[in-house]
Amino acid sequence: MLKACVLGCSMSLLAVMSSASAQDWTKSKWGPNDEIGAANYMKPELVKSAAQLVKTGKTYALGIPVGADTPAYPPRGFKITVVQPGQAGNPGLGPNHATYNDDMLNGWVGVGSQMDGLGHLGVNHVYYNGNKIADFGDPTGLKKLGIDKVPPLVTRGVLLDMAAYYKTDVVKEGTAFNVKEIEEVAKAQGIEIRQGDVVLFHTGWLSLLGKDDKRYNAGEPGLGAEGAKYLTSKGVVAVGADTWGVEVLPFETGNVFEIHQILLAMNGTYILENMDTSELAKDKGYEFLFVLGQPRFKGGVQSMINPVAIR
Repeated sequence: MLKACVLGCSMSLLAVMSSASAQDWTKSKWGPNDEIGAANYMKPELVKSAAQLVKTGKTYALGIPVGADTPAYPPRGFKITVVQPGQAGNPGLGPNHATYNDDMLNGWVGVGSQMDGLGHLGVNHVYYNGNKIADFGDPTGLKKLGIDKVPPLVTRGVLLDMAAYYKTDVVKEGTAFNVKEIEEVAKAQGIEIRQGDVVLFHTGWLSLLGKDDKRYNAGEPGLGAEGAKYLTSKGVVAVGADTWGVEVLPFETGNVFEIHQILLAMNGTYILENMDTSELAKDKGYEFLFVLGQPRFKGGVQSMINPVAIR
């Protein structure tokens, strides 16, 4: 979770990224007009295959409840107001006295469990598929790469239990997950990461909410640059975690939100933040059917979400 800002890019960062692939990252392999990135991996055959993972019918809500007290990346905030329009001082509407409640939201979309769209973070004003912010940015909604363009994500989900790997309830902040860690956890769990997967990391970090919010917001364990390149090379659709930013903080180097750049801008891979993976980890639910139909805010950068894992 990070504010919609534009980040500069050093020559060292560009060198790191270009070394991963000879392909120009500003050109999508799905063509110059592509706006959905790694969601292109999802085909009907993939959905049918993922549906075969449902054995018990048990469902897991991966989103967390969101309220005014939910910690968020500064200056983000959120509140809800419940109203009864035109009903004050009267018994209700019509002879049957119908009364109702409505609610109004006032706040940032990037609070709590959320999906980062491809228009969220770029490199020196350039976003996924070479789109320049001057060409598609608008205060009333992005003209391209809006969260409304993302199709339903229905695919195989994979959980990597990093807390179990490190033999701890909460993985320490600053712990980076790279190729060695990812491969060792996958092997220990007896699973493989495949094209079209949604990969989630369980770190126990979300358990700090309401207990140590200051620590929760100050840093986190998470994906490193090498690990991000590894997962995108596998062709995953999205990467998520039970942390507010998915990537490791403090950062591995002086580069700021580099993993967001690798995933979103350079590979069109979605980011899922503040995923409640606790019950999945408890049940050792290492693979499952993942289902997400996000609110389609037209031209939106992000979306609050509550994905469902089904086993």
